[in-house]
Amino acid sequence: VQLQASGGGLVQAGGSLRLSCAASGRTFNGYAIAWFRQAPGKERQFVAAVSWSGSGTYYADSVKGRFTISRDKNTVSLRINILKPEDTAVYYCAAATVSTTFEIPWYIGDYDSWGQGTQVTVSS
Repeated sequence: VQLQASGGGLVQAGGSLRLSCAASGRTFNGYAIAWFRQAPGKERQFVAAVSWSGSGTYYADSVKGRFTISRDKNTVSLRINILKPEDTAVYYCAAATVSTTFEIPWYIGDYDSWGQGTQVTVSS
């Protein structure tokens, strides 16, 4: 599946953003979808994921309470509230093939399709 991430931008600390990940050419059926982020000079890290059914979600401890992931048939959204300067990074959406509607992989190696990334910059 081809993924297209969008919605990034320059935001002041305390603001909000909604990132979107769209499927190109097909739906997200059969995939769990996750967001990862990579700050300059750092490794790519897991942020949040949603199961194939959309009923299951999983978040990194560092973003719980501020990030909300959701999905419909063709789009996965990541709502980010109370943005902090440490949220500055390139955000990538990724898809993992799953065999059940409730699986939520969180390991980066489980994700085999990646979008191009969208830059989020938070000013203090």
